[in-house]
Amino acid sequence: MSLDTRAAVPARAAVPAPPPGGKLRPGRRGRGVGPGPGCWCYGFAMGAAPKLRMTYAEYLAAEETAAEKHEYLRGEVWAMAGGTIEHARLAMSFGGELRNALAEARRPCVVLSSDARVRIRATDRATYPDLSVVCGGIERASDDPHGIVNPTVIVEVLSDSTSAEDRGEKFAHYRRLLSLREYVLVSQKEQRLEVYHREGDFWRLAEARSGQSLRLESLGVAISVDAVYADPLGAAPPG
Repeated sequence: MSLDTRAAVPARAAVPAPPPGGKLRPGRRGRGVGPGPGCWCYGFAMGAAPKLRMTYAEYLAAEETAAEKHEYLRGEVWAMAGGTIEHARLAMSFGGELRNALAEARRPCVVLSSDARVRIRATDRATYPDLSVVCGGIERASDDPHGIVNPTVIVEVLSDSTSAEDRGEKFAHYRRLLSLREYVLVSQKEQRLEVYHREGDFWRLAEARSGQSLRLESLGVAISVDAVYADPLGAAPPG
C-alpha cells in the first residue's frame, strides 16, 4: 500500500530549546555524563529531560565509559530513553528478517544494532538508531572513529515517548544524510510497518500491514509484516 505524502526536505532541522531543571554539581556519576574522570553530574526532578553542554570530543570521551547511551546535538547531551521488552523484540525481529533477506539477495550490506552511532555532520548531531543498514563499506566521521556517516536505511521502533520525535525532528536530521535512501518506522501498537523512500528532494510514504510485505527499494528486498510481528513465545500480536 502506497500513500503519496511528499514533503520537501527542509534546509535544517528545528532544534528545541533546552528544558528547565537540573543543577550541575561535582560528585558521583548519575544519569548525566561529563568529561573527565571526575565528571559533572545532574540533580534533577522526575520528568525533566536533563541536558549537559560539552564539545563533541568531550562527548566521545564520556560515551566510552558511560553506563547508558546519550544523544548529542550542537553541544547539548542527554540520556536516551529506556526501551521496553516489546521494543527490543521488534527491533531484533526486524533486524533478523532484514539480515536474512539481504543474505538471500546476496547484497553487500550489513545490519547494525542500536550500539552503532550515526553522526550527522550537517546538523551536528549524533544518535543511535534502533537499526541501520550500510552497503558497500562503512564510512566514518572525521571527528568520530565510531560514527557512521553513510547509512542507506535507518529503522526506528516507535514508542509513546519517542513517536513524535521519530516522525518529526529526528527524521528531519536523518534527511540531511546524503546516503540515506529509506527510513523505516515499526509500530508497537499494531502490525504496521512504514517506510519513507527518498525521491530527489521529496520523501514518499508507503506502509504494509498484516498479510503484506514492506518493499525496501534501495536494498532490493521485501520484509514480511507477519514475520516481524510473530512471537515464538505465543503472545498475541498487537492490533
